Amino acid sequence: MAGEFGNPEVVEEEVDILLIGGGMACCGAGYEIMRWIDAAKGAGTDISVTLVDKAAMDRSGAVAQGLSAINTYIGTEQDPADYARMVSNDLMGITRDDLTYDLGRHVDESVHLFEEWGLPIWKLDENGERHDGSKGLTPLAEGGTPVRSGKWQIMINGESYKWIVAEAAKKALGVDNIQERIFIVKLINDKNDPNRIAGAIGFSTRDHKVVVYKFKACLLAAGGCVNIFRPRSVGEGQGRAWYPVWNAGSTYAMAAEAGAELTLMENRFVPTRFKDGYGPVGAWFLLFKAKATNAYGENYMVRNAEMLNDYPPYGQAAVPASCLRNHLMLKEMKEGRGPIYMDTVTALANLRETLSPREVKHLEAEAWEDFLDMCIGQCGIWVGENIEPEKKNSELMPTEPYLLGSHSGCCGIWVSGPTDVGAPTTETEEGVPDHLPSGWNWGYRSMTTVSGLFTAGDGVGASGHKFSSGSHAEGRMCAKSMVKYVMDNQDYKPEFAESVDDLVAEIYQPVKTYLEFKDYTTAIDVNPNYITPKMLQFRLQKIMDEYVAGVATYYNTNGHMLDVAEEKLGMLKEDAMKMRAKDLHELLRAWENYHRILTAEAHMKHIQFRKESRYPGFYYRTDYNLVDEENWHVFVNSVYDKESKQWTCFRRAHVDLVDKSKLFK
Repeated sequence: MAGEFGNPEVVEEEVDILLIGGGMACCGAGYEIMRWIDAAKGAGTDISVTLVDKAAMDRSGAVAQGLSAINTYIGTEQDPADYARMVSNDLMGITRDDLTYDLGRHVDESVHLFEEWGLPIWKLDENGERHDGSKGLTPLAEGGTPVRSGKWQIMINGESYKWIVAEAAKKALGVDNIQERIFIVKLINDKNDPNRIAGAIGFSTRDHKVVVYKFKACLLAAGGCVNIFRPRSVGEGQGRAWYPVWNAGSTYAMAAEAGAELTLMENRFVPTRFKDGYGPVGAWFLLFKAKATNAYGENYMVRNAEMLNDYPPYGQAAVPASCLRNHLMLKEMKEGRGPIYMDTVTALANLRETLSPREVKHLEAEAWEDFLDMCIGQCGIWVGENIEPEKKNSELMPTEPYLLGSHSGCCGIWVSGPTDVGAPTTETEEGVPDHLPSGWNWGYRSMTTVSGLFTAGDGVGASGHKFSSGSHAEGRMCAKSMVKYVMDNQDYKPEFAESVDDLVAEIYQPVKTYLEFKDYTTAIDVNPNYITPKMLQFRLQKIMDEYVAGVATYYNTNGHMLDVAEEKLGMLKEDAMKMRAKDLHELLRAWENYHRILTAEAHMKHIQFRKESRYPGFYYRTDYNLVDEENWHVFVNSVYDKESKQWTCFRRAHVDLVDKSKLFK
């Protein structure tokens, strides 16, 4: 029977492998998995797979709007060890070399696939002139030379990047194995083994329907987390952010509730972007060679260079860590030498002296296309403020913080790595809960500490700078691992630890709350018995902004402020149980809020636990305002108990597998 509002139809499905998400990671897994399923079939095992996406794959995930560069391409000039070194230094020395090295040796294959599928990639011709992807020069896989905008980045014509990658995944999986507009909100543990995953439950955002999936393995790759901090753009700009607003921390929250170990949740990314529009700056810095200046035209990286010596060795590298570049900019702003500008005028003038007129015209068009590809709102700002980049400079501003594991951040979930690169198999730190595995490779590549639960992209912690290509490659790695896991666990029969009726009631509670109390007042949004999802989100953002190092305090916090945040988040969790949903869209917003609150709490708990400021420029603990290499060169990890609603934070030892000295020569 068809469901109705407040009384949804319940559909139960059984599948061997569930892919949760529609971004680059799940597209990678979706494309890759069928070849391994075919291999399993040849060995006598039939394996079924379903991909379920909150939105629609064509425009899902962080690449939804398009992209004008692929930020991770190793090529022939570097090797995976160089890549692991770069990632480590940019994230202040605490990353997992096993994960980054492994990614470095696989990522180029994804890029070659993108080009094979039709993605136009810029190339250099035999004379060293740049051409965009329409010119049909030699493919990368056959020795073509990409146009590099930086050491790791290559330029593309990327408005349709996500369409192209999604099409390949859809063709491989088959549309019958893809379900769109279904929001997975809870993972379900196994009744007989609490440290195993058995299923997931979600609801349709279009129909009155709850869907329950029972499976042997799943890939949880639902993106990072945005909008837990109050954004700089408020009022008419509300909802404008640098990272996709539909990334609600679902990956971290659902994994935590299932019992998975999280890592480095204190890490956040505070990108410097064009003010108000959040337009990307990478092409301007790397391709156009533009400099950022204070209001007096001074290059603050030069003016404040001495400050980098406070953070050895990460300030001494050829490219200082991202957070330290922010650190130098914040000094200018705090001391009254703002606004900060991107000197687009000088950069474009300099290019005219070194490039042919054709190339100059091409690059000036690219200055606009860079935004049209991935941040259309920035074009609106330029037009609205009469800014022509060759005539007028644009303001820069550090944004509010974001939590992510695939871009320039490394928070996420602790996963099992490769076995062939010398990663530790034992743990030397004390205090790790007994039920957790020891070392860095306890099972299948990319499996979390919960059996059968895999992650990729923003989900994988301690391994930043994967970007779009790396997330796709990680998804492909997971595909192989999950098929092997299912083959090794053919006799496993999943049983739910919770009843389906209870789960359905929990998911639809915001609707029930609304229907029960909506007639109590004449104004639908003013009611003592419920809170709207929008109002609850404002409260969350205010708490995080003012107490957990948001823009309101110039990214400063301390132990006392974090204690206040802990108390307020506890009350917010209580009030979240009173959220209402007057329609399916609000039910979506309500569940995104649950996920955001849990993610925010993890972030706060980790900053509270780590007695140092590991990422100056991204956050400062003013009571421990130093990078303490002696005592805190460790991973901070945590587990969450969904029964007691308590977090346990602990340390894991950091080990270098790749020699880092090369960075500083």
